[in-house]
Amino acid sequence: MEELTHFDQEGKVRMVDVSDKPVTQREAVARGSISMQAQTLQKIQQMEMAKGDVLGVAKLAGIMAAKRTWELIPLCHPLPIGVVELSFSPRPEQNRIDIESRVQVAGKTGVEMEALTAVAVAALTIYDMCKAVDRTMCIGDIRLVKKSGGRSGTFLRPGEEG
Repeated sequence: MEELTHFDQEGKVRMVDVSDKPVTQREAVARGSISMQAQTLQKIQQMEMAKGDVLGVAKLAGIMAAKRTWELIPLCHPLPIGVVELSFSPRPEQNRIDIESRVQVAGKTGVEMEALTAVAVAALTIYDMCKAVDRTMCIGDIRLVKKSGGRSGTFLRPGEEG
């Protein structure tokens, strides 16, 4: 098992020193989903929610969250993010929307947390915009699918395409 990098020799919390690391191209892909009642999904797809374009607002919220992850997650480094992409795939047969984010940076540390945060905040935004009509929505399966770049190389979650 890898050693935990956010603790010093005495077990105290620390921010990882990345000052000597080289700048490399890094990318992370994360996915998650939000399930809901069939009528809720239909209203989202037909742009009938009172608060407006649910997926458009969720996309913007996810992008903004990725850019500000360092302010939300303790010990994350601020990064000059180059790309944040979010996509939504409605799955009417399962009454859910699948969410995927892809984040890229030329930096000294990875963007896994940024990709995961983008998915989480996009899902939370969907919940917020639809809660008046459906409080049964459930956010889940938020996971890192792929990461590349840096010293540790490429990670691809078994059973998923990156």
